[in-house]
This record gives sequence, structure tokens and C-alpha cells, in this order.
Amino acid sequence: MTKRAWLIVGAFSAAACAQTPKPSVGVTPAAAPKADSAEPIKAYDKVITSKAITHAGLITTHQLDDKLYFETPRSILGTDMLLVTSVARASTGQTKQYGGDWVRNYVVRWDRIGHRVVLRSVGYDVVADTTLPVARAVRGSTYPAVIASFPIETFGPDSAPVFEVSKLYTTGVTEMAAFKERLDDKRSFVERVQAFPDNVEIEGTQTQGGDAKHSTESVLAHWSMVRLPADPMIPRRADPRVGYFTVQQTDYGTAEQRSAKREYIGRWRLVKKDPSAAVSDPVKPMVYYVDAGTPAEWVPWIKKGIEDWQPAFAAAGFSHAIIAREAPTNDSTWSPDDVRHTVIRWLPSTVENAYGPQLVDPRTGEVLNGSVRMFHNVMNLLRDWYTVQVAPLDARAQRWPLPDSLMGYLLEGVVAHEVGHTLGLRHNMQASSEYPADSVRSRTWVHKMGHTSSVMDYARYDYVAQPEDSINVNDLVFRIGPYDTFAIHWGYAPVTVSESSQPGSGARAPGALTGTAASDAERPTLDRWAMVQDTVPWLRFSEDYGIGGPDPGVETEAVGDADAVKSTGLGFKNIERIAPMISRIATHAGESDSDVVELYDRLIGQWATEAGHVAHVVSGEWTRHKSGSQPGPEYEPISAARQRAAVQFLADQVWRTPTYFLDRNLLNRIEPEGALERLRRAQAYPLHSLLEVDRIRRMTEIAAIAPSGVEVYDGASMMADVRHALWSELDAKQVRIDAFRRNLEREHLVALDSLLNPALPPKEDKSNDGSAATDVPAVRPNETDSRALARGELVAIRDAARRALPRAGDRITRLHLEETIAEVDQSLGERVP
Repeated sequence: MTKRAWLIVGAFSAAACAQTPKPSVGVTPAAAPKADSAEPIKAYDKVITSKAITHAGLITTHQLDDKLYFETPRSILGTDMLLVTSVARASTGQTKQYGGDWVRNYVVRWDRIGHRVVLRSVGYDVVADTTLPVARAVRGSTYPAVIASFPIETFGPDSAPVFEVSKLYTTGVTEMAAFKERLDDKRSFVERVQAFPDNVEIEGTQTQGGDAKHSTESVLAHWSMVRLPADPMIPRRADPRVGYFTVQQTDYGTAEQRSAKREYIGRWRLVKKDPSAAVSDPVKPMVYYVDAGTPAEWVPWIKKGIEDWQPAFAAAGFSHAIIAREAPTNDSTWSPDDVRHTVIRWLPSTVENAYGPQLVDPRTGEVLNGSVRMFHNVMNLLRDWYTVQVAPLDARAQRWPLPDSLMGYLLEGVVAHEVGHTLGLRHNMQASSEYPADSVRSRTWVHKMGHTSSVMDYARYDYVAQPEDSINVNDLVFRIGPYDTFAIHWGYAPVTVSESSQPGSGARAPGALTGTAASDAERPTLDRWAMVQDTVPWLRFSEDYGIGGPDPGVETEAVGDADAVKSTGLGFKNIERIAPMISRIATHAGESDSDVVELYDRLIGQWATEAGHVAHVVSGEWTRHKSGSQPGPEYEPISAARQRAAVQFLADQVWRTPTYFLDRNLLNRIEPEGALERLRRAQAYPLHSLLEVDRIRRMTEIAAIAPSGVEVYDGASMMADVRHALWSELDAKQVRIDAFRRNLEREHLVALDSLLNPALPPKEDKSNDGSAATDVPAVRPNETDSRALARGELVAIRDAARRALPRAGDRITRLHLEETIAEVDQSLGERVP
């Protein structure tokens, strides 16, 4: 790693755009070879005339009227380059694209084949050490596809082939098109060309449609062709215990007696200026530019969100590793679409989101660009989330709009999260469950540690905290935490490879290994670093997502899910406090009540989300990723007592009607009807989650393999508990069931019917492919206990409804019970009396 390749992300050189001298008119370069073509080679000045606008660089470009020529030095033929197609400008309403969107990217290579030059797409997902015989077999199975082919028209002074490439950008070549449909080449054209020592930047209008079926759509597309590093970065092997995005390769050149799946983490190349220093500035820092189109009031906060990562890199040995700058506005050679520049783009969009993608070198995982997209209306989402989660804790959120200082702070957190993705980090949904549930109410703990250990979690704001906890309002927002610092150290800190740790190193000096050998030599150190998770639980990682999965601590939008029942109970207290504030927070003089409706809907949605966290405790198993060198299980079932408590919580606080959502003055103000439907959907969410086939299957297996004497909570017990909770009115002396409960009971019948009579995917017609037409379907409903349990529950409900009919206290209750009996009969396939 001694040789640097940072030109790929360096600043444009103004001198590189200067026009280059033309060869003498009428003189064909003596050194130019003849192409293998029936067409004679023309004199250089007959092709590249004095009217051409020329830029010298990686590839010398010539614009001549509506034609674009490449003059490709022989030295770059066969060189790997990254080709990125993006959108510089778009009519968003039509294309659903935004300036800065990446459309596609490929590793490409220019090759000369006889009388023409071809552009090839090169893959690195299948590899082998080029010194091994098997490399021949790999090479024979990975022939690079030809994207385009161009006849050579003349040669430059250094025998560089010259050819016209206009149609590459205007005729809808799949790898180059910003649209899926065919382009209209009469309305597509190249507009702007720049060439630099290590890249070429081209912009052009692409147009499609304009016929009876499709309206006209145009975008200003941008293409960056950038030389990949000549000295590939030493890749770092991925580890499931530390969450990084990866590039995958199948390596046939190992001694494993099989093909080996290799994963390398995505990370920027950082090299210390002073390798002997514990902490040193990097040779080249990571520079993130803030888009010039960003509203001025948010620029300082976005810059803070970027540089919030500096302490994490300092812990990994790099000072000033990540720098925030404002994009230049008076430099004609600088473009935010140039992939050498990483930019936080601000997009004029009603989409409530932000995201942080990466462009990487597929050979090594080296990040080449990490431009973040910030949609304008992410602010609307932040305003709503902050209000419905922590308004009782922060008076600033008790009246809209939020102060700029608060919105800026919320944006800072989002930027830090998205920049984390561009640094290589995946979501860490386990982070929110590795602090004790009581700790996220501790003023001192939260100030020091945050309410979640990672900004990469979806644990937005500390909704578990209560007003009496007196937590500082700045500590309610998620921020870079101890896991993030640990993960950056694991991925970026230099590893000193000792001679003894180098397999077969002999007398090889430390650091002499390269490529996969160097990567393998780092693994003992990386394994030792990861093992600290055994004793420091908040440094653990998982992205398995708890929705329908086994681990209730790997949740989205959760806080304190080490104990979801306790934390959700506290969250509900805050929601109950917020409900009477809705009109005061969101009513604006002279405006409609749309904000009031939005806040009401968001609050019920937050309630349903938190209720879902409780449902996921049932059948749950705590997950601890381990390597082969670590003892102990990766999965540990949650106790039966905690699972029963979760169902009881749902019975008491979710399926009993939450009357604090039913303020008559509020409802009569915003709508003629709708409260029943809102609550039906919200209460049904955890119900349907509980009655999933996968959950029942998991409960059956846990019970089947549980050690003797260990209490288990099986599917039959869970479903009986749910039935008793939802149909408890049937045991009363006089049975009266209100509209909210009738809705919920109907949802229960729907869920049970779905288990008993699942919709099967359409059977494939295999009559012509030689297989039997009677092959079993892809999903068989009798593979689990779910059908038997559902049938038993339906029969029990029908029997209870029949017994309750004589005790119905009003007509609608009696009709509901009769309908229940008829619905069950239909589900069971029995004739309705």
C-alpha cells in the first residue's frame, strides 16, 4: 500500500482542459499502423480538423459539430476503468429521477481488435491467482462482453487509434442509457465534454417517447469514465460480526478443495502520512462536498453530520480523515456529477427519505465515491417522528414548525447515518437492544452513551424516556455511538502483519504480502478485535431485521428493545401524553387541518409500530454472531414467561380499545368517519404478526428440541391465549361487543382462515419440460402445525359464540355472533345452516 492512487478522487486540474496542439495539416503520423480494414485510413487532419474542440487527458476527446471522437493512447488499452452513468438533470415528474442519481456502473476496458476498437464490460466476481493453472479455466469462462465496437478512422501522433463514439451516448446502448426504453437519436446529443489525467466526463441529452403511447421525456445524462487504481488496495475480509457492505468473489485458486466465497468490505483507502505515529493525518483525506443547491440554513448542520465521524477515525489512527467542504460555485471545471467528487446532494422532492450509496472498485472493495442523496421532504418525516416520539420531553416539538436549530440538529443525525453507509457500514438493528432497558432512561447514561450504541440503527429518538427523567433534549437524538467507533476501527485501522502470521512467508519481510495473501494474514488480528463483543455487548452487530425474524432485539424503529414489553409500555405513556396535544401542535391560523390529520395518523402509526415490537418477542431467540473460534450458541430462545407476558401486554394495552385516540372534538374536526378503520389497522398489525406461519413453525421447533424440564411456550398455548384475549366478552353474563372489538374479532377470523386455507401460488405448467404435472406446489400448507391449530381455534370460537348467543345483550351483538358462526363454518368448509 505504498503507492497511492488517489488521483481518482482528486480535484480537477484546470490545465487539463486546455486545448492541445494539432499535428501539422496534411501530415499523417509516420508511426501510425494500418488498421485491418477495407476502408483506408484517413489523414489525421481530414478527420480531426481545425474546427475540433480538443481536450487532452486519460482519453483525448475531439468535438466536431455533432460528432465526438476519442483518441485513445495505446498505454490505456486494456486498462480497467469504472464507467458510471448518472443523471445530471431530469424532469422529475416524468422520469422519477433526480440530479445525481446513479443509473448503472460497469468496469470497462478499451481493446483494439484489428481495424476497430471495442469497449468491453469486465467482471471480477469469478477469480483465481493468475500464476495458477486454474486461472486458464477461469479466463475461459469469463470472456468480457462487448458493449460497443468502433471502426478506426485515423491515428494520432503516438499511434493512438481515433474513432467516433457519438452513437455510444445517443442511441440507447443498454449500458449507457439513462432510460429503459429505446432512445430517439434525432433528439439525443452530446453537450459537454471534459478530459482529465485519470478520467473523462461527458454530458448529453437523452430523449425517448413522443409517440401515441409515450409522452416525451428527456434527461441530461452524465458519464464518468475513471481509471481504476493501478495499485489495487489490499482488500479486507468481511466478518459477519461487524457490519460492512461487501463485494463478493468466487475464488477458484485456493487450497480449500472447492471454490471459495470471498467477501471484502467496502472502505475508503486511507494511508497514514506518518506510519510510525499512533495517530496521523492521512495522505489523502475523504472530502465530502455539500451541494451548492442546499438551503443555506442547513449547510452548517450537514457539514457537522459529515465531520461527526472524525473522532471515530481518530480512534482508528487517522486525524482529519473526513473533511466537509462546500461545493465550489465559480469553477467551470468542477461538477458534482464527476465521480471523483463525493457530494451530499439536496434533491427537490416530496419523497420523505435520504440514502447513502457507494461506488466501489469490485476488485478490492475500495470506495471511490459515496455521494449522499437528501430528499427535501425528509424534513417533514423528521418533524413528525420527533413529535410523536418525544414531544412530551421537548417543548420545542409542541408547536409546529420546529425551530431551525432543532431541525438542523435532526438533519445532522440523518447525514451522519447516511455518511456511515458511504463509509461502508450497514444498518445495525441490534444496537438498540444491547443497552439495558432502564439505561435509556438514565440522564447520565444517555448523555455519555446515547440511547442506542449506533447511529446506523433505526432508533431515532428516545421515546422510552419519561418527562421526570429530565434527559437533556440534545441527548434524545441518535448519534454516532460506541459500536460505530468500534466498527470504523475494525475496518480502517492499519493491521501490522508479523512475519510469523504470514502463511508460508519464509524470510519475507512484514508488509510484503499483497492481494488475498495480505488480506488472509490480517484475519487473526481482526478476529481478536471482533472478540471484544463477548465482553462488551453494545459492540455487537446484526442486520437481520426483527419483523418476522427470530430476534426481537433486531428491530427497526425500536428503542430499548432489550425489553420490548417494558419499553413499549413507557412509549405508550408518551403517546397518551401527546394525543391531547395534537390540535395545539399542528393547527395553523388560516390553514387547513391537513397537518392535524397527518400528526394524528403518525401518532397511531407510532403506536402500532411499538406494539409490533412486543409481538416479535413471541417465538423470539436472541442472536449473537460468532466465529468458529468462539464457544457458545448463536441463538438462545426467550423464556416462556417473557413470551406469555408479551401476549398479555397486547391483550391489556393493544387489543383493549385505546380511548385516548378517540377525542370527539378532534375527530369531528378532521373527518366525518375513519377512527374505526384507523384503529382496526393498528390493532390488527401485531395480531397478524403473531399468527404468521414462520412464527408458529419456529415455536413448534423450539418446543420439539427443548431440553427436558425446560418450560416452553408453544403455538397451541399462544393461540389459546390470543383467543381468550380477543373474545373475552363471550364469558360475560350479558354479552355486549362494541364496534372496535367486533372489528378486531373479524380480523382474528381472517387471520385464522388464512392459516387454514392459504392462497397457493399458481401451479406451473410443466407438461412440456419433461417433469410430472403433479409436482407439489412451492408452498404446502400442511408443512407446519399452523393449519391444525387454526382449525382448532376456529372450532373453539364457534362453540363459544354458540354458547354466548342466548346471552347477547343487543341486536348487533347477536348478529355479529351469528355471522361469526357462519364465517367459521365457511372457513371449515361446512355448509352454513
